[in-house]
Amino acid sequence: MKEQKFELTEEGKIKLEEELEDLKTIKRPANIQAIKDARAQGDLSENADYAAAREEQSRIESRILEIETILKNVVIIETTNKNIISIGSNVTLIYTKLNKEFNYDVVGTIEADPFNGKISNTSPLGKALLGHKAGDIVSFTTESGKPQEIKILEIK
Repeated sequence: MKEQKFELTEEGKIKLEEELEDLKTIKRPANIQAIKDARAQGDLSENADYAAAREEQSRIESRILEIETILKNVVIIETTNKNIISIGSNVTLIYTKLNKEFNYDVVGTIEADPFNGKISNTSPLGKALLGHKAGDIVSFTTESGKPQEIKILEIK
């Protein structure tokens, strides 16, 4: 079976490595101590602290495994052509109907965080932007079905 590749910017890879380090060196040991403390309380069948600590342990271990898999199969995205939008591009655009300017980083799905200006290359806006250049006017439909038109002002 072919391994899935995960597209990340260098910044995204570093953030995942930092999160993994935090999980392994801080959160996992704290969770192990919480489990020990809860066990010391006695009867585990009705011990809410123990159940919560075990649930947290499962979450931590799952996230560690997920991050390790991503990092093992990561493809670092490097923008080679600054004139055409691709993953890794930083774009400034204006929504023509709103006459409002926005700045976005186009990233892979793992790094996407639209509330912090990071849009996925698979989102409606991200897909519409790919391959375009500054000055282009692009139309797309939002996930809620609303048609939008944008003008690309700058690519960095």
